[in-house]
Parts: sequence; structure tokens; C-alpha cells
Amino acid sequence: MKDILVIGGGKIGSVVAALLADTPEAGGYRVTVADRSAELLADIERDSRQSPGIGGCLSGRLSGRITTRLLDVTDPAQLADALRGRFAVLSAAPYHLTLRVALAAKAAGVHYLDLTEDVVSTRAIRALADGDGGDEGGKRCAFIPQCGLAPGFIAIVAADLARRFDTLDSVRMRVGALPAYPSNALNYNLTWSTEGVINEYCEPCEAIVDGHQREVPALEEREEFSLDGVLYEAFNTSGGLGTLCETLAGKVRTLNYRTIRYPGHAAIMKALLHDLRLKDRRDVLKNILEQSLPATLQDVVIVFVTVAGQREGRLMQDTYVRKIYSQVLAGKMRSAIQITTASSLCAMLDMLAAGELPQQGFVKQEDVPLGRFLANRFGRVYAAGALENSHANAHAEAT
Repeated sequence: MKDILVIGGGKIGSVVAALLADTPEAGGYRVTVADRSAELLADIERDSRQSPGIGGCLSGRLSGRITTRLLDVTDPAQLADALRGRFAVLSAAPYHLTLRVALAAKAAGVHYLDLTEDVVSTRAIRALADGDGGDEGGKRCAFIPQCGLAPGFIAIVAADLARRFDTLDSVRMRVGALPAYPSNALNYNLTWSTEGVINEYCEPCEAIVDGHQREVPALEEREEFSLDGVLYEAFNTSGGLGTLCETLAGKVRTLNYRTIRYPGHAAIMKALLHDLRLKDRRDVLKNILEQSLPATLQDVVIVFVTVAGQREGRLMQDTYVRKIYSQVLAGKMRSAIQITTASSLCAMLDMLAAGELPQQGFVKQEDVPLGRFLANRFGRVYAAGALENSHANAHAEAT
């Protein structure tokens, strides 16, 4: 049984811990959740004692596998002590803390995985994995950033579709985490990190345009499309491509990533960020959003990837579409964004622990075969049949 440190006990970190702890003895994990909030840790301890497992039988088995630890990530001594003896550290902390955790993981020789969408942080972590900015001990461990939904699973899907073509023309990736029942002017509810949402609305976005790598502005290049009779908009946001720009450079004419929202969202966010200049006062915007927009567990995640290119002398197109809904997972109702993000991170850890991923250096999401990911005990929540059945079961339990 491998010892895992999860840093961050919030909406995603708590679910990651529950999923990892609720595994069989063979191939299982002992999990420590570290956070600076005693209140969050107390909630995790209570849930681990009271929640049923995935099978639905009441037990206290999670409480034996989840421990908690007060931790200030900005204190190097505390962080080094928390990492001692671990197999891996999983960072579910805010994006601006990820590099601190990665540096400490390198010094401790502990495998590192995170959920960040922040491009600057990922580039710095890549440098660490390549041996820059730290001691040589870190080369004994793997660095696997961007293990969530987008970046993360979306890159695995796009790369899988791209391999089916002789030559590529375009790769278009669209992802959204949306309220199932929008009820405000933004047509949005808070489903994950407010800081993360603001960051991806503000920072430059990577893309390949006419065969050349470019930075394009966030919230621009808005488009509309319909899926299952519902109208959506999509627009540029930062970080969703992960490392695909580098991987597909020189191989594709068009590559872009856009976030899916209901129509009208982008216009309001542009007014807040640019006209009211809250882009320069992100703490104020965060407070406004968290005081005004309620959270919800009733959400839907949409994954929509389209790849076009030449195959056997013809211009062809392949599309991958999934809708994932909130459902019961690890004994509790979870939002769709919690399920997809936490499950992706757990699947990557599971494959690393099983020796299915490189054990050192920088690991790209797009190097992971889609079939292997979907066959994983955590990754299979993305599989179409499992999703349909799980959603039906979750609805039955909820009602």
C-alpha cells in the first residue's frame, strides 16, 4: 500500500482522497490530506467516518486510510516533513502554490502530480523535470502536471483522435463545466476554484493558427454551437491545451481550446474584467463572484473534440463527445466537475503506481493511451456506458 499526500482539502482534494482511500487492499492507498484550514480537515475526517464506500455498504474503512494534517505550504520545513516517505504528492492547491510543491517534491524524490491550468507554472515544472533549478535527486521521480479534465483528459482524447489520421488539418477542443439549471445573468454557478476560473479568463491562450504557434487573447474568438438541442457559446481560455501546442507544432494547421458556457456569459465577464478593470483586482472579483453566485452539485461537464485531416487520400473528420453528470461517488453525491477532475488525477496516479507511466522525468498527458485511461478503475467514469448507468443510479439514489 502506497502513502500519498494530497495537498488541498477543498472541492477537488477531498474527493481525490475519498476515491483513493476507497480502494481494495491490493493496489490500495493510504492518504494524508494536508491543508491550512482546520475546518476543511475536520469535514474530511467526519466524512471518512460516516460515508459509505462505492459499493454502498456502511463502514468505517475510509477512516483508517485517510489522515489529515495541518500544513502551511509556504513553510519549506513543514512541507519537507510532510513529504518524507511518500510515494507521491498530489497538488490540489491553488495554481500559485503548485511550483512550491513541485520544488519540494523534487528535493524529496517524491512523484509529483497536479491539476494546474496555469501555463507559467507548468513551464517551470517542466524545467524542474529536465534537471534545471534543483538538485539531481529529483530525476528519480516523475513530474505529471495538468492531470485534470482540461488540461488533462481533453489532451488524451485529442491525441488519440489525431493518431487516426495520416496528416492533420485541425484539432478543436471544447470543454465546459456548466450548471444543469442556470438561473442568473451569467448562466453560471461556482463548481470549482474561483481563482482558477478568473486566471483562465485573464491569461494569454496558446494556439496554432495557420501552422504557427500564437498567443491569443482570452474571452475572444467567441462561437456558438448546438448540442442535443441546447445552444452554447465557446471562447478562448488559458491553459486548456496543456502541452499539445509543443507536441503538435509543425504537424497541424489549426489547434485551439475554448471553454463552453451558455450564451451571454462571455459578454458579462468581459465587462467585469476589462470595462470595470477587475482584471487588475482579481481578489475583488473573486469576492464578488463567491458572494453572488451559489455553488451547485447539479452540473454537467461537456467534452467535445473534433479532429480533421487526411486519411487514405480523403479529408475526414472524427469527433468525440461526452456529457458527464453529477452522481454518487465514494459514498456521496459529487458534482460532475469534481468527478471528472478527481478521477483523472486518481487514474494518472494509479497508472504511475502500476508502472504504466514513466517513473521519472516530465510526463505529457497526450502520451497516455486513451484506451488504457478509460480501462483504469478511476478513468472509467468517462466511459459512455458507465456514465449512463451511473447517472441513472445516482438519480435514483438522490430521489
